[in-house]
Amino acid sequence: MKQIRLGFSMRGLGYHNSAWRDPAVPADGPINMNYYADMARTAERGLFDMLFIADHSALPSATIPGVLGRTSHDAGEFEPLTFLGALSVLTTHIGMVATASTTFHHPFQLARQFASLDQLSQGRIGWNVVTSSRDEEARNFGSDRIIPRAQRYARARESLEVAFALWNSWDEDAFPRDKQTGVYFDPAKMHPVDHSGECFRVRGVLTVPRSKQGRPVIVQAGASDDGIDFAASVADVVYSVQTNVTDAKSFYQRVKSAVASHGRDPDHLKIMPGLLPIIGSSRAEAEDRLARMREELDPLIGLYNIAPYFGDLSSHDLDGPVPELRTDRPVISRGQLTLKLARDNGWSIRQLFQSTAIGNGHHVVAGTPSDIVDVMTAWFEGGAADGFNILPAKSPQSLRMFVDQVVPELQRRALYRTAYEASTLRGNLGLPLPA
Repeated sequence: MKQIRLGFSMRGLGYHNSAWRDPAVPADGPINMNYYADMARTAERGLFDMLFIADHSALPSATIPGVLGRTSHDAGEFEPLTFLGALSVLTTHIGMVATASTTFHHPFQLARQFASLDQLSQGRIGWNVVTSSRDEEARNFGSDRIIPRAQRYARARESLEVAFALWNSWDEDAFPRDKQTGVYFDPAKMHPVDHSGECFRVRGVLTVPRSKQGRPVIVQAGASDDGIDFAASVADVVYSVQTNVTDAKSFYQRVKSAVASHGRDPDHLKIMPGLLPIIGSSRAEAEDRLARMREELDPLIGLYNIAPYFGDLSSHDLDGPVPELRTDRPVISRGQLTLKLARDNGWSIRQLFQSTAIGNGHHVVAGTPSDIVDVMTAWFEGGAADGFNILPAKSPQSLRMFVDQVVPELQRRALYRTAYEASTLRGNLGLPLPA
């Protein structure tokens, strides 16, 4: 029987942009390994498939007057791959996905780092492949502006081509390590890479053997035409952004069709929308909790959160209509989704940032554990999702509530595992070993 897959987006202090000011939230959490270890073990107790670590390689410029220093997002946190190395020895079953950009890093370096993590964790690692879009990040890597979108995706495709070839450098049984014969590895089972492309030239073999799950799981989150085609060709998991089941079904069908057009089995790519649950003992209690969270939000942080798509709106009437997207620079697909959200709901600027700053544009559901599972079931059984990436409003309490209250309800309805099926991330997701 098909069951729901679950990821946990554990970066930072939660998706509420002012969460760090809550007395129950440890403000130093993003650089506190004990804080992360506790959440990782809680998610593993909840039998989650994976932990997901988002990342940007820069602190975004403060385009809103007075906002600098008021947000915990992107400031004072661990580098994801280093961080996963530590987490790998603190957990035993849960998968771990780190974000790394193909825009700035060489594929040999990334392939080697992720293969090493996959060995350290015994086959539990995934790579969230991103194409960076911020000029602030480019400036940290020697450029004034980010390279054009088409070039970013061409570089990403070639990076994955190289990484796959490097991860296939060795057959599974290439290392006999036979002390009697003196053969440590079999050269006949070594496959040197001889790649010469538009962006990269790579010779030789990877210095890390093939992992227990064949290669790291590939995660992708792009919603543009380029992003969907890229994901359909190489990804194992898509982390998507929809706020209603109709849009989610449409996206699901579009991606699955694209997967088939690339000659792949559509079931070999799992689509997992983000879901931020606000849990209460009654629906009224949950809705009251959500309302209080929206009121807690610093308006400057709310404006900062939507500035990449709309520019500085601090001089606008916050209770007035949301303007069109900014035209002074390209806006990524998340911006288009944010504008659609505002138009579909008839939101003011204040309502838009109050809603998106608690879920980063993802689906927010307030209700009892049964209400939350009703929504998850409707999406899962209605062909809108293979699972969900659970987003905490405030960490760590949001995760604990989900594990203690929602997971048992999922299990009661036979929608979710009662024990891990495998020892690798690929195995628990129900994905085959790559050829």
